[in-house]
Amino acid sequence: MPDKLKDMFFTKESIQLFASIILKFYPDFNTKKFQGLIYDENWSTLELKARMRHTTTCLYQCLPKDYIESLVILIKAAPEVKGFEAMTLPDFVEVYGMDHWEESLNALGQFTRYYSSEFAIRPYLDKNPDLAIQYMLSWAESKHDNVRRFASEGCRPRLPWAMILPKFIANPLPVLTVLEKLKNDPSEFVRKSVANNLNDISKDHPDIAIETAERWYGNSPETNWIVKHGLRTLLKQGNIRAMRLFGFGDPAKIQIDDFKLSKEKLTIGEELKFSFELNSKESGAKNIRIEYIVDFVKANGKASQKVFQIIEKEYKPGRHKLERKHSFKNLSTRKHYPGLHKFKLIVNGEPKAEANVLVNK
Repeated sequence: MPDKLKDMFFTKESIQLFASIILKFYPDFNTKKFQGLIYDENWSTLELKARMRHTTTCLYQCLPKDYIESLVILIKAAPEVKGFEAMTLPDFVEVYGMDHWEESLNALGQFTRYYSSEFAIRPYLDKNPDLAIQYMLSWAESKHDNVRRFASEGCRPRLPWAMILPKFIANPLPVLTVLEKLKNDPSEFVRKSVANNLNDISKDHPDIAIETAERWYGNSPETNWIVKHGLRTLLKQGNIRAMRLFGFGDPAKIQIDDFKLSKEKLTIGEELKFSFELNSKESGAKNIRIEYIVDFVKANGKASQKVFQIIEKEYKPGRHKLERKHSFKNLSTRKHYPGLHKFKLIVNGEPKAEANVLVNK
């Protein structure tokens, strides 16, 4: 079984190294006290994020009482701190810096050159979005790729594993002012964040996301990739306006014939083959996106859907034979359970055919 993340990071060796780096820039740092505070009676029960926060609070108890003085020490140490311990530096600003906005946000801009401050900035964006977004706009013009990515990633309304930003969910326009500065960014690292941010916005404001995509599309191959990736949720949902933007054909003029599964029953661990015929009745060549959905049976007997892409390409009018296979082998990310599993074929966002397979132990 793979090691848990909490046991891979914040090890005794890495925390000892972290303490030695802080000592280098703060000679009065009591490394023995610091490590003693960390390894209390609850340490072994803490998960990864809780260990980070616990390390932050222990660090606070061993640094000068003056926040600004402590911040200067951490900024000096930042380039040398590695691993998950580095996340305690922006976390320190998140927990203790709210009364010192200018110094705290400038520090987050420094820290994010070496490791991400995307989680720590979010309480500031939530408390005063108008002020905090001005820093994001400034960071969007940084010469450092990591800082420019931070400008986008930090203000994502629905950033995974982070607090959501309800004010930006309600009104994403301030976020879009940041993304406008980054839509032609030379770094793929940054562009991917911009696309993910646009995808976040599309979940709550599809029309705003599509209007933005329509303005951006055609600027450059890089921006076109951002738009395509940023509208991926809408494309999966079959949003007609998003489909039209990328030249996808009218699903009403596309037919699926002779959809067959190779088996009616199979055992967990086996492979299922399926085939079908695509019949395009368009007047000319059109982009067609074909996906399939599996309703997986869960442990409680209920169904959980997952979408798999088959192909996305330009097809001429006429009939086209396609074949694919799907494995029911257990994975670390998905365990299979016995029961009736439904397969659905989706063409340009519209369901076209379905069939069932019975999965046994």
